[in-house]
Amino acid sequence: MGRYYSGDIEGKFWFGVQSSDDASFFGAEPTEPNYLEYYFTEDDLAEVKKGLKECKKELGKYKIELDQFFQRETGYTDEMIEEELKVNKNKAKELLTWYARLELGEKIAECIEESGQCSFEAEL
Repeated sequence: MGRYYSGDIEGKFWFGVQSSDDASFFGAEPTEPNYLEYYFTEDDLAEVKKGLKECKKELGKYKIELDQFFQRETGYTDEMIEEELKVNKNKAKELLTWYARLELGEKIAECIEESGQCSFEAEL
């Protein structure tokens, strides 16, 4: 069973890698019933872009390698990532966390740029 987010942007959180509150990294505060509710405006775009920059910094050279990996693969295992990146299990999980966060942040930024706002709910 996966956890999804929906609203102005939609997607699925990465299983075992990405928490439901990952959008908090980009500066918004959630409200908490059974979902986390996020709302971003153009005023938040600078903070989102700051977060994207940090994600890319943390990924470093591995971003390109992960981009290439996911262009040719539709799924992955921890072992596949470890082998592809030549890293240990802990480093692989850390990199996947940053990569998944980057994907979410890019969706948020694109939505704000296109619509002036972005709101969505994230399943807990």
